Amino acid sequence: MKHGVKGRKLGRTASHRRATLANLSCSLIKHKRIITTVARAKELRTVIEPLVTKAKRALQYNDANQEKGIHLRRIAKSFLRNQEAVQILFNEIGPKVAERNGGYTRVLKMGHRPGDGGETALIEFVDFDIVSIQKEHQAAKDAKKGGSKDSGKETAPATEPVKEEKKAKTPKAKKPAAPKTEKKAPKEKKAAGSKVQSKQKV
Repeated sequence: MKHGVKGRKLGRTASHRRATLANLSCSLIKHKRIITTVARAKELRTVIEPLVTKAKRALQYNDANQEKGIHLRRIAKSFLRNQEAVQILFNEIGPKVAERNGGYTRVLKMGHRPGDGGETALIEFVDFDIVSIQKEHQAAKDAKKGGSKDSGKETAPATEPVKEEKKAKTPKAKKPAAPKTEKKAPKEKKAAGSKVQSKQKV
């Protein structure tokens, strides 16, 4: 019987398991949504939600007792080992979930993956609308691409006259007299050779 056994080993040693959960936490904080196995997603919830609670508690110490807020940041950094993820957690995610009492993430099963048949799941933050954020990023990319296309159209006419000038110069570069001189050289050699032969005959 298994008494007092909490959590999943995930087929790893203690240090490897801790590193895996820290990396998953950093990825979830940066991207707000990741796809992994069901076991990892469920185990990640037990790690990421206390960190989000610390980020929410740190908002209380922005004006007074800033040392407590710094202490909470150091606790989060000791686990995540990523300064960028800590800043996103406390500056962006913490204020976003300030009015929510727990349950910051959701896990959605996505079926079995084709390689090894492992059961996959999507874990994401509840308060972030990833679809609308992705649409905004895509619209910004399309706007940049449209600007670059317009600039390319403007520069196209400037390149056309250059090609015409090159075409005009190419006939001048050809010199038909050069091959004739090459043909005359062997004739002179033959003439010299015939003179030598005539002298030997005499």
